Amino acid sequence: MAASRSALLVLADGRFPAGGHAHSGGAEAAVKAGRIHDAAGLEAFCRGRLHTTGLTAAGLAAGACLGLDPYALDAAADARTPSPALRAAARRLGRQLMRAARAAWPGPELDALAAAFPRGAHQPVVLGVTARSAGLGPEDAAHCAAYETVGGPVTAVVRLLGLDPYQATAVLARLAPETDAVAARAAAAAHHGVDALPAASAPLLDITAEQHATWPVRLFAS
Repeated sequence: MAASRSALLVLADGRFPAGGHAHSGGAEAAVKAGRIHDAAGLEAFCRGRLHTTGLTAAGLAAGACLGLDPYALDAAADARTPSPALRAAARRLGRQLMRAARAAWPGPELDALAAAFPRGAHQPVVLGVTARSAGLGPEDAAHCAAYETVGGPVTAVVRLLGLDPYQATAVLARLAPETDAVAARAAAAAHHGVDALPAASAPLLDITAEQHATWPVRLFAS
């Protein structure tokens, strides 16, 4: 248990070189549109993201950690990501995570996934297989995915607005019980197969992702 808990900390650490620091999770577009301008706006944004795309990503990660068919999971991820910009970003993040994961926890399952998806599988699918290779369980994988969903935007908004990092960290702390609940719900769904995985969506994030992709100058890749 101690080794697995340490692996979970490594995988969820923002310093793990999985490429997430270059992505704002839609926060950059929300800041520009005026929907995020303080800690309260950031919390509202993160809560909405957690219960939609976060729940969906957590389910995919939990399913991959359980050993569900990665081809079916990747197709499910595609179907749940209507924005071409976000699909491309998810695969770029999947490739970057794969590089880090194979260095940290080398094994046949990661090798097979990399061979099957040379252009990159969706990041939550890679995350789930990574968690499995690290000796973690499906709820651990779901926790990582859910936490990334809110942790990325919080870090981005500190950079974008110069928001007090203490206030930003307090947002994550207040969201912790909801993050736990989302992870538990996602992991429970994964035990019933790919067709039972959550498919919650956030249309505004899809729309703004397409707009963001056309900006000639931006701080974050997505």
